[in-house]
Amino acid sequence: MGSLDNLNLENGDLKEIISKENNIPRTANNLSASLMRKKSDPMLVSKVRFRRVREFLINLQEVIFGTKLCVLFPAIPLAIAADCYNFGRPWIFALSLLGLAPLAERVSFLTEQLSFYTGPTVGGLINATCGNATELIIALFALHQNKLNVVKSSLLGSILSNLLLVLGTSLFCGGLANLKKEQIFDRRQADVNSLLLLLGLLCHVLPLMFRYATGPVEFSSGSILQLSRASSIVMLLAYFAYLLFQLKTHGHLFEAQEECEGDDDLSEEKPIIGFWSAFIWLVGMTLIIALLSEYIVGTIEAASESWGISVSFISIILLPIVGNAAEHAGSIIFALRNKLDISLGVALGSASQISMFVVPLSVIVGWIMGVPMDLDFNLLETGSVALSILITAFTLQDGTSHYMKGVVLSLSYVVISACFFVDKLPLINQTSAFNLGVHSSSA
Repeated sequence: MGSLDNLNLENGDLKEIISKENNIPRTANNLSASLMRKKSDPMLVSKVRFRRVREFLINLQEVIFGTKLCVLFPAIPLAIAADCYNFGRPWIFALSLLGLAPLAERVSFLTEQLSFYTGPTVGGLINATCGNATELIIALFALHQNKLNVVKSSLLGSILSNLLLVLGTSLFCGGLANLKKEQIFDRRQADVNSLLLLLGLLCHVLPLMFRYATGPVEFSSGSILQLSRASSIVMLLAYFAYLLFQLKTHGHLFEAQEECEGDDDLSEEKPIIGFWSAFIWLVGMTLIIALLSEYIVGTIEAASESWGISVSFISIILLPIVGNAAEHAGSIIFALRNKLDISLGVALGSASQISMFVVPLSVIVGWIMGVPMDLDFNLLETGSVALSILITAFTLQDGTSHYMKGVVLSLSYVVISACFFVDKLPLINQTSAFNLGVHSSSA
């Protein structure tokens, strides 16, 4: 028994250090990703004699083998080997895409572990900021390679995926599993996220309308860029106000449902690994995500040509589905358990974070790098987001749910996916395309 007590202390079980007041309220994203985790048996490594080796094996067991997606970890070394030995670039893309799925879930786990040691405010900020780290890293690498269409398409796809696919399948499955129950949820959280999404939509629509209102792009491109940068600053201010609203003044609106506390899978309210162990693992996995993101951005055109599907379909549909598979599956499971507040928190929270934080941050980073990243996402893409936000807002307006709402949202995603599947436009910047249109019309 004594060895197990020491083991728990070394592994971060610091009940006497972390008081109840410092416990972090588990957000919907944390709870959703936690369903992909599996408990490990400390007895497997408790008999190892050397303390450092024992601690490393404990961390390895918790971090690498503590997820149900651990079977996808071999895709990471395979992707690196495929790049080193010059395998087909589509293989590099596919393996990198598969490797991102467990990494995204593990980043969520590690940020939650860090939050136990940093207090509720800093911990909540860490969870909110790192919630969509995969999308942000992919966007930054695409910016560095000046692939603006990949940046815009991948971020747009994350918003569409959360609003229509994740929420739609959650409402559909939850409605079928609870046919004899009335599924209700707290409208207040949905209203706040809907307002943020509408503000983000306004900032996307204005550059688009400005481009069509002012005529030739050579006269409007600079103004659109300035408008996008100003709008991005406003969006970031709104997002920081949202964090203050969520973490300080109205945190009760975003806390998970109370009945979740009785679930065995969610009863874990203490850290599993130590602070520095979690920090080192988080840095390491972030670097691996960066490497795989570089592979994805560099090979996406080759995969498009080899598979015969458009880059826009890969960026808008495939990347978000695979990258956030853990959270998506968790959202559906909570809907099956009639815990719609958590499912809504996952879908709407992630969509709001992408729209109000990752997108404007990409514009600001592009400004610093000298890359002309703007908020003009073209008519088709912006129209898809606008209609998706409106459909979602109407779906959630009465605070109740049934499977038919999920059917409508899911089929809306299917139609949009089909639209981008048949979109075979070449991967060129929108400015070049607009210039071609102006020259041809003037000729």
